[in-house]
Amino acid sequence: MPSETAQYFLRDLALILGAAALATVLFQRLRLPVIVGYLVAGMLVGPLAPRRLIHDPETIRTLAELGVVLLLFSIGLEFRFRRLTALGPRVALATLVEVGLMLLLGYGAARGLGWVGLPALLAAGMVAISSTMVVSRTLAERHADRRLRDIVFGVLVMEDLVAILLIAVLTTLAAGDTFSGPLLAATLARLGLFLLALAAGGMLVVPRAINAAVALRRPETTLVAALGICFGLAVLSAAAGYSVALGGFIAGALVAESGRHRIVEETIRPVRDLFAAVFFVAVGMLFDPAALAAVWPAALVLTLVVLSGKVAGVAAGVFLAGYGTRNAIRSGMNLAQIGEFSFVIAGLGTVAAAGGKSGAPYAVAVTIATVTALTTPLLAGRADAAAAWVDRRLPHPVQTVATLYASWVEVLAAPRPAAASPRRRLIRLLLLDAACVTAALIGTSLVWRRLPEWLGPGAARLPALRLGALAAGALLALPFGFGLVLAIRRLAVVLAESAVPHPIKGVDQGFAPRRSLIATLQIGIVVVLGVTITLLTLPFVPPFGVLGVLAAYLVVLGVGFWRTATDLDQHTRAGAELVVHVLAKQGHSGDTGTFEVMRGLLPGMGTIVPMEVERGSEAAGKTLSDLNLRGRTGATVVALSRAGQSTPLPPAGTRLLAADLLALTGSGDAIGLAAALLRATDTSSPPNATGASARPA
Repeated sequence: MPSETAQYFLRDLALILGAAALATVLFQRLRLPVIVGYLVAGMLVGPLAPRRLIHDPETIRTLAELGVVLLLFSIGLEFRFRRLTALGPRVALATLVEVGLMLLLGYGAARGLGWVGLPALLAAGMVAISSTMVVSRTLAERHADRRLRDIVFGVLVMEDLVAILLIAVLTTLAAGDTFSGPLLAATLARLGLFLLALAAGGMLVVPRAINAAVALRRPETTLVAALGICFGLAVLSAAAGYSVALGGFIAGALVAESGRHRIVEETIRPVRDLFAAVFFVAVGMLFDPAALAAVWPAALVLTLVVLSGKVAGVAAGVFLAGYGTRNAIRSGMNLAQIGEFSFVIAGLGTVAAAGGKSGAPYAVAVTIATVTALTTPLLAGRADAAAAWVDRRLPHPVQTVATLYASWVEVLAAPRPAAASPRRRLIRLLLLDAACVTAALIGTSLVWRRLPEWLGPGAARLPALRLGALAAGALLALPFGFGLVLAIRRLAVVLAESAVPHPIKGVDQGFAPRRSLIATLQIGIVVVLGVTITLLTLPFVPPFGVLGVLAAYLVVLGVGFWRTATDLDQHTRAGAELVVHVLAKQGHSGDTGTFEVMRGLLPGMGTIVPMEVERGSEAAGKTLSDLNLRGRTGATVVALSRAGQSTPLPPAGTRLLAADLLALTGSGDAIGLAAALLRATDTSSPPNATGASARPA
């Protein structure tokens, strides 16, 4: 007969799994996220139950820890080091902009709500990371095209890496250490050494062990070997003072390097799903309605931060990475939620609460996760319409730049060994100047804090000393600041000249596109560096001063951008006249040689392609405004030819007819989407970026 403790454990486990089973059936029938169902089930058997139903919550928390490890292990299986390299700098850039912005917004909102110290840092961390489970299910249900999936999952992989770093740092702080620059540097150095040793040793052992286990063709052997590695590294991570989630994630990444990650993933899926359900139910059980009643304004504010900041941050990052307005908006609306890592980060607040620090972030995290999990399918369903709406509302000069920017980045992203050396040298100088500016700001702050120790307690209150310390810091940072501004300009010029080269002789037809690209790149570089410097100086310097300087500089750059965009718009209209002549000369002959010559005459105007509106396509019979080709695909109609008459930049009210010949410009992806739309016979689903192929007229 089992002991009384075992009976209580079995009863608790049966209750939790029964509640999870009912939740998953009910919420799937209601077409709602299952994660929300698990959270609600946990609340119903936990804090909202009329009487105590769970005998030993600590045992359930232990099972939830197993769920965390397995959940992070499965996420790590998607995080292959080779895939990280393949994603390239464009996805890294998008993630840096988005995560940096969310950390700043989360920290600023938390400070505005009166949170200081660790709770504010936890709030910043938990709003910065999206939910892999929610996003993957949403994309699968909506049959998202491959381009969107690649961008979104690329950002998620990079976010996972950031989350691991955040968890390692915040775990140290939750243990009671005071947040400081030296502590942060020491924590990151220690984490780097631990990860390096773990990765180096693991790469020698783990892939070979998994390959040997899979080679036996016995699923139970693969399952036991994979879980043994998973929990073994989790124990090692805990022994080193880090979260067990870190060990589970690294174990998954090492197993993925064996090349058998798909087999392992399918083998462990039932076990992972079981403990993941226990984890999310346990999260709901830890939800404290009384705590939420006390912090509901914080939950409301941070929910709005996630919904608005995620959409804006992801959209800005993805656009700057050169994926176009449409993909930027769609990616932002699919990533506007928090999830698995956010619970782990907020859970550190529960640990810290035992030491007298606020545990409010956990209640807030459960609320945000529940609301945003429910809103994600709604936002994802409206993503295409939102992208089209944003495109229609943009001023025409900005539309022109947005259309051509993706094609410029495509050229920059192409491998060009000869252009790599000047770029690397300028990037090194840029990073050096940025590091010097950051060091000057931090040094000034440290000196200011040590003044009372050096000159007595009243020294810091003397106006002359205050002004002297600030002036010294400003003078120290000033030359590096000027150097940084010049380096940003030089790097933008070199990149723009690489995308739109100067002509060997003759008139420089690429002058206007090159100027617009320089202005756009300057804004992008300033945003990336500004967010990074603000985050690095956050423990030392109030962010408002740095953000004020950054905002002023962006206003100046914005004025310059508008002027160059207006010039580019006029240049595009003039170029459209040339396209009209070429289109009229070519007609429906299928000879694209003249277009090849024209592209050489109009550098920086994107990939100009002639394309015929086929009979029976969705475009035939619609006006350009109704079709919204640019908003749906990112391609722009430069000219239209019909019955021997050609029109440059046809107005929005122009109705397209079968056999019309269009000249389109944009990135390669945008042209492919436009081709699928102009040739499509099935209008029930949007064109797929991977299945489209433009057929020249």
